[in-house]
Amino acid sequence: MIEADFKELIEEYLENSIKLSEEPYRELGEAMRYSLLAGGKRIRPILTMEFCTLSGGKAEDALPAACAVEMIHTYSLIHDDLPCMDDDDLRRGKPTNHNVYGECTATLAGDALQAKAFSVLLNSGLDNAAKAKCGAILADAAGYTGMCGGQYLDMKAENNVLTAEELTRLNLLKTGKIIMAACMMGVVCAGGSDQMLESARCFGENLGLAFQIRDDVLDVVSTREELGKPIGSDAAENKNTYMAILGEAKCNEYIDVYTYKAKAALRGVFRDTEYLESFADSLALRRN
Repeated sequence: MIEADFKELIEEYLENSIKLSEEPYRELGEAMRYSLLAGGKRIRPILTMEFCTLSGGKAEDALPAACAVEMIHTYSLIHDDLPCMDDDDLRRGKPTNHNVYGECTATLAGDALQAKAFSVLLNSGLDNAAKAKCGAILADAAGYTGMCGGQYLDMKAENNVLTAEELTRLNLLKTGKIIMAACMMGVVCAGGSDQMLESARCFGENLGLAFQIRDDVLDVVSTREELGKPIGSDAAENKNTYMAILGEAKCNEYIDVYTYKAKAALRGVFRDTEYLESFADSLALRRN
């Protein structure tokens, strides 16, 4: 199955996952769909489905888990854009959720997407052991020991200067944990081995770091049109970034190193890793 096939399945599943009704809270559903269906590269669900395939399963079996990861990711973007966080007005080339629906509805839309992610997992066709394991992986990645913890450290570090090591720890939580979870859940959906699970974790960890460093670079060298969101916001908000600490040349070196480590983690464990290795390379060179 190729990337376009993955995306088609993902978009169809997400489209059907939140149905609008005539209930008084219809606008909340509209706000959830507004951000969930706003496009994006769907990196995390693609990783879940590809790791399921590499681990001996069918990509379709991992579709609920893949879309649960994307719902968690979308909720984090809605909250990240809020005035109390980054206060951004553009996401994926469209007005941010709170600029369309208001701050209260946007906050609730993010909360509801997080709950919906676990509902999707629990109501999937996976066996109970796989549901429980995927749920534990995703909860750990999304909570205070993962993405939320990383976001907290990010906000607390504003106007302070972190070392490269401290910034790496922050980004492993904020960005890396969800990418790691996406990869590991694919292995679980296929009933893969512990060795496969560790390989997926290591791949996701290094890919997540390379991805975040590239994000920091693009916030400086890209354009608003290419990114679909404001540029230069990190510096304006006094955020700690790899660009501020290391500079562009060193950032590119680190991206290459982490991308290499991600690809190396696959070898000797999985067969036919060409697609995932090419995928990692494309993310290292992305322009948005």
